[in-house]
Amino acid sequence: ENYIKEEIERGNLDIGDQIMTEYQLSDKFGIGRLTVNKAIINLAKEGYIKRIAGKGSFVISQTVTRDLFVRRSFTQDMESIGLKAGSLLMEYKLLMGSEAPKIARHLDLRMDDYMHYFARLRTGDGEPVAISYTYVPTKIIKEFDLTVLNESLNKYFEDMGIVDNGTKQKMSAHLPTKEQKELLNIDHEALLRSAHTRFTKDNVAYEYTETYYRSDMFEYTFDSNLAIRDTD
Repeated sequence: ENYIKEEIERGNLDIGDQIMTEYQLSDKFGIGRLTVNKAIINLAKEGYIKRIAGKGSFVISQTVTRDLFVRRSFTQDMESIGLKAGSLLMEYKLLMGSEAPKIARHLDLRMDDYMHYFARLRTGDGEPVAISYTYVPTKIIKEFDLTVLNESLNKYFEDMGIVDNGTKQKMSAHLPTKEQKELLNIDHEALLRSAHTRFTKDNVAYEYTETYYRSDMFEYTFDSNLAIRDTD
């Protein structure tokens, strides 16, 4: 296990590289196949490798690295570390602006306006990674096809002819609630909260989402040179 970890940390094994087979490792270290198999299982559980039946074991990243200036979907995030994105709808309901006044203000809604609300558990290879709470005005989408909430919300907006023309985003750290601990299978680890409002080409707010990410799996980078170029 330590050998594989060190090879990854030294850069001798990159993301996507296949590690030696159990037979090769057994021969290299002069140990039994059963011992090697247990080590491979442990490495997979710890998130260092991904086992693919009939093909072998491959190095994966343990952390999603995001650039603050580059828009990327959750599906793309998971693909960047070799995982398949999944989504489970936990709750859906219609809300009046008066029931969630802070959200209504983000979406520029009146207190008697309605919005769709849904909560989703986001997964990578079936493992819980994040929780999203999303609000969409009914004046933007009157009736929501709930089946798409188990897939890509961005694609659904595109299919509905809604063109994303900008995002207002805020990042912060939060301690998890009891429910979030249970859903994400964590203890007292802080969550990375990303709150964003998205706007159409006519500068109309069409979505507000708060996503709570496991902080051990996500990190953000900031390129000041890119920020300067963007403001020029």
